[in-house]
Amino acid sequence: MAQNGSEAGPLVAGVAGRYASALFELARDERQVDAVAADLDRFDGLLKESADLNRLVRSPVFTGEEQAAAIGAVLDKAGISGLAGNFIRLSAANRRLFALPDMIRAFRALVRESKGIVRAEVRVAEKPSDAVLEEIKSSLRDVAKSDVDIDLHVDPSLIGGLVVKLGSRMVDASLRTKLNGIRLAMREAR
Repeated sequence: MAQNGSEAGPLVAGVAGRYASALFELARDERQVDAVAADLDRFDGLLKESADLNRLVRSPVFTGEEQAAAIGAVLDKAGISGLAGNFIRLSAANRRLFALPDMIRAFRALVRESKGIVRAEVRVAEKPSDAVLEEIKSSLRDVAKSDVDIDLHVDPSLIGGLVVKLGSRMVDASLRTKLNGIRLAMREAR
């Protein structure tokens, strides 16, 4: 359940960590890490789009059989099969669907670590153009001395600028923070 994307490597623990580690080792042995990651990403996208699917995954009200049948139908319709499909079906059969979002996050962390990719969280006031996003990614690659996977969040409350968290480092270049600093300086000047 707990996982930490620090530079020292992810801490993958609990049910989610055990399942994700087992899937990662199997996918690596079968040389299917990228295919499994793509299928898990597709399922995660379905989870984010569908409140009903999210409820099915998180709710203990549904029986194991109901969850397994419903998940099977979703996987068939989405065309998710192979290792990822079997993994999700196993999670349902073992009544572990509630941990599936954490399992997917833990799997992604293992993939990033194996490829030497650093995760960066970037918050911006509005969605940047592809060119600006590539410029941000390039700058972060230079700082990290590694490939960077950007987790982009749009936060209009920033007003402008951006906030970047790369490992344990954070740079806040948002207009909101600058305005708050000016406001504080003006109060102290009184």
